[in-house]
Amino acid sequence: MPDGFSSDTWLDLAAPAGTRPAIIARLHAVPKDAAADRVVRAKLGGDCPEVVFNTPAEFKAILPGETDRCGILVNEPGIKVERRVQTMAAALSPRIHEVPDDLLAAIDWCYEQGWTDGLPVVPPAVDRVKAVLAADSRPAETVICRHPATGLDLSLHAAAVNAVMAGCLPGHFPVLVAAFEAMDLEGFNFHGSTASTGGSAPLLIVSGPYADAIGMNGDVNLFGPGNRANATIGRAVRLILRNVFQMLPGISDKSTQGNPGKYSLCIAERARGNPWPPLCEAQGYAKGVSSVTCYAAGGFCNVENHGGNTPEQVLGSVADAMANYGCITLGQSVVILAPEHMQILGAAGWSRERAQEFLFGAAKRPVDGMRSVGKYRDREYDAQHGAGAHGLAEAGFVHRGLSPRDILITMGGGDAGGHSCFLPSWSRGRGSIMQHKPITVRS
Repeated sequence: MPDGFSSDTWLDLAAPAGTRPAIIARLHAVPKDAAADRVVRAKLGGDCPEVVFNTPAEFKAILPGETDRCGILVNEPGIKVERRVQTMAAALSPRIHEVPDDLLAAIDWCYEQGWTDGLPVVPPAVDRVKAVLAADSRPAETVICRHPATGLDLSLHAAAVNAVMAGCLPGHFPVLVAAFEAMDLEGFNFHGSTASTGGSAPLLIVSGPYADAIGMNGDVNLFGPGNRANATIGRAVRLILRNVFQMLPGISDKSTQGNPGKYSLCIAERARGNPWPPLCEAQGYAKGVSSVTCYAAGGFCNVENHGGNTPEQVLGSVADAMANYGCITLGQSVVILAPEHMQILGAAGWSRERAQEFLFGAAKRPVDGMRSVGKYRDREYDAQHGAGAHGLAEAGFVHRGLSPRDILITMGGGDAGGHSCFLPSWSRGRGSIMQHKPITVRS
């Protein structure tokens, strides 16, 4: 740089006149804290050798001089302002990076970019990304989901890049696309469930013949490791949340404790031996159409019952888990019945609807008990027992959910073992409502 010249770039965060000092201080502190993160500093450092944060007072002092200096550069040549809106999606348009022609070095390079969930990722080579994109015939720039808080868009291309990094095959891509189209629906509250201290993880349940077509597991070790489709589709969801929507642990993802499902939480509904119609049919899709259901799930709760041999005994233990004081809210529920437990219901002729009604009626705690642990709220009780209340809502008790339809029940797991599970919904209420979409193969 020749003598007499200087070059710097600054960004400001402005608030309306009269904004309270405490709010100004908060607006200053949050990005400053974020910039202290190693990953954020690495990204900023790629274009800026030094990042400096001014205080609000320092910035206020600088601004008049900058206005005078820049005003000369604009006014004297007669430069006119051309208004042009650049979306964040455009700012994040696809780029091809040159990296060392060495697999381990490329993996390390992905770590350095902050693109991983802590585990190594598959470097997203161009040919692999194109192969995944070929599973959807729409243009690569097609937006399938938008993050409401930041306005960041998820394009098919960005989804494909992260699918490759997660280890997905092209056949897995339609499930991933349908999942984000479902989470894009308003009721899911996409931002809240991914940013909250509640630490939920998107649970994906794939129902219908497409699960078998891509080799998903609905059987033994359902939530455990060992199946590529289950593991990588769920992992791709997490990588997209991180890399596209910038839900970064400790910065924008404020989970108090998180849960292991945030690495991957994707299962198939078990069709073999299931006495009930598949979820996709219950959701109203035509026969042969598969679906993916998305649910903001809290931590996994195992329900062991090897002694119960009636539907009431089996579901009674499930209801007890659903209504434990640590979980009970007006939120929704997901219950995955083990085949041993489902056989008991099936042999007794219980339908899904009857099981939902039983669980809603039994998953409850008395008002006094709710008060004793500090979780009773008048407005929630009124919501459950006021106008339009379900007939099974019992006076003097708080039930889990608002109606039996708030409880999704299906079957999954291996043949042996009386181990079912319950997954509570995100946080303290009905902040997120599960959504579903059909899986469409567009190749």
